[in-house]
Amino acid sequence: MEEPNELLGSIQFEDTSSITVPESLIDQVIGQEEAVEVIKKAAHQRRHVMLIGSPGTGKSMLGKAMSELLPVEELQDILVYHNPEDNNNPRIRVVPAGRGRQIVDAHKMEARKKVQTRNMFFMLIVMGLIVYAYYTGQLLFGIIAAALIFLSMRYLIPKEDVFIPKLLVDNSGKKTAPFVDATGAHAGALLGDVRHDPFQSGGLETPSHERVECGAIHRAHKGVLFIDEINTLRLESQQSLLTALQEGAYPITGQSERSSGALVRTEPVPCSFIMVVAGNLDAVQGMHPALRSRIKGYGYEVYMRDTMEDTVENRDKLIRFVAQEVVRDGKIPHFTRDAVAEIIREAKRRSGRKGHLTLMLRDLGGLIRVAGDIARSEGAPLTEARHVIEAKRMARSLEQQMADRYLERRKEYSMYKSSGDEIGRVNGLAVIGDSGIVLPIMAEVTPAQSKEEGRVIATGRLQEIAKEAVTNVSALIKKLQGEDITTKDVHIQFIGTYEGVEGDSASISIATAVVSALEGIPVKQSVAMTGSLSVRGDVLPVGGVTQKIEAAAQAGIKTVLIPRSNMGDVLVDESIRDKIEIIPVSNISEVFEYSLAGQRSKLLEKLKRFATEKKIGISLPDGIPSPAMSIL
Repeated sequence: MEEPNELLGSIQFEDTSSITVPESLIDQVIGQEEAVEVIKKAAHQRRHVMLIGSPGTGKSMLGKAMSELLPVEELQDILVYHNPEDNNNPRIRVVPAGRGRQIVDAHKMEARKKVQTRNMFFMLIVMGLIVYAYYTGQLLFGIIAAALIFLSMRYLIPKEDVFIPKLLVDNSGKKTAPFVDATGAHAGALLGDVRHDPFQSGGLETPSHERVECGAIHRAHKGVLFIDEINTLRLESQQSLLTALQEGAYPITGQSERSSGALVRTEPVPCSFIMVVAGNLDAVQGMHPALRSRIKGYGYEVYMRDTMEDTVENRDKLIRFVAQEVVRDGKIPHFTRDAVAEIIREAKRRSGRKGHLTLMLRDLGGLIRVAGDIARSEGAPLTEARHVIEAKRMARSLEQQMADRYLERRKEYSMYKSSGDEIGRVNGLAVIGDSGIVLPIMAEVTPAQSKEEGRVIATGRLQEIAKEAVTNVSALIKKLQGEDITTKDVHIQFIGTYEGVEGDSASISIATAVVSALEGIPVKQSVAMTGSLSVRGDVLPVGGVTQKIEAAAQAGIKTVLIPRSNMGDVLVDESIRDKIEIIPVSNISEVFEYSLAGQRSKLLEKLKRFATEKKIGISLPDGIPSPAMSIL
């Protein structure tokens, strides 16, 4: 286990309060150098950008940073005016930023003066009628006449507020270009809308231009429109978005066909924005082809990195990241050197790759805030390493909590075993989200139900890759047996897989369970294993080995077999190091040696002899190497 000073970079500090945090967002982005370079170029050339990658890697931060790089002096205000020639076609006017509010205020002042003058004129007429009626003895008729004149002038003379424009987009006083997040916006919020008017006649109606509401594309004029998970937008909205991109302007109309606002359609409203689209890989499949083609032809596509190399320079960046999160939160104390070292250790663990640090910084930032909250609740002046360790226990993800519940339930009902020997039963390992679980796998051999040939039947809601893994293992087992097994059915069951199984990391577990059932050799239940298996018997690397080892240790299992290629990916916590032995394996023969009990020597000799005769490429050494030391 690395000491705190070994984990830290080259920056000398006592706590993170002495770390300088960059003011601009683009300089605060960690580990995404290629994406940063693209964003700078795109901002300078006004190009669209698509950012694809895992959540929490900085996509929205890059979008905001892009808005800071755009020139503020180009910002504009957008006004909508009443059209006396066609009430349902309001006019649009564009003025420099800040000028729009002055124009509206000037029109309001002028309208106020006109209303005051008109009201004074009405009052004089009414008072004159009443005085005249009083002196002529016709006071009642005078009052009625005054009321009729008042009502007729009220409904016949147009209202002064009809001529006051509405400020659709106000950019006055803004220090950066607009950044509008339109993620998940419905058509009206994205493209603009016209409010319904329940009073459509009789002088009570609201002027059409007053009911016009701008959309996100218009508020992003001269700025950045950010849309995460672009595939969640309806195809019709994506098509309209494409039109807005091509024309640089898009008229506003009512989005509901049953609304009176559907009759109103403004002149084209400027919406010259830079679009930053984000999402996972599946977002690309759900995009309108023409929209993606527009971005690809007139912009950049960037695949975000999930990890960065574990170098001194990158550790310095993580130190700065901790300081950034403390400053950004504003409610937690700064971190000591030991606390920062613990954060970096967790970044190594979460990367899942040897020699790498995670770039899933949103989740890492959550850990920082929880640790700071713990320190603040204790009244500590600084966040220490013990607070980070406690935060890792408290800030468990839903998947981790679910995995813990699974382990408790399975242990309570004996769904898995951690001691003794049993034929055809193996403790496999799997991952739910970012947490590992023990996955019991059982195999049974029965006479074939079909007269033509035996079958391999796997149950447990297997997905496509898992089914393919079973097929590959079946092919290898047929070779390993060296005898006719077409008269037998092999049943493979994944226990308790209510959510389904995907991936091929259970391949060596399946092979061990099936061979155990075929040969009648028991499997050590104190052993768990994970690893993919080639059709030639090589054990291939898999993901999530650290989480799987932690799950096995929590379940009371004493030994874990992992692919030798994953040796450098194991970063277990200090609490795990003395609980479990980790053995790397390279081929299926080593898996059998460490996992099978009883008469395994006969099986290994049989496999060795068959492998030599058939030349299937399985390495079966005369002496199996001694188990490796636990990897920390």
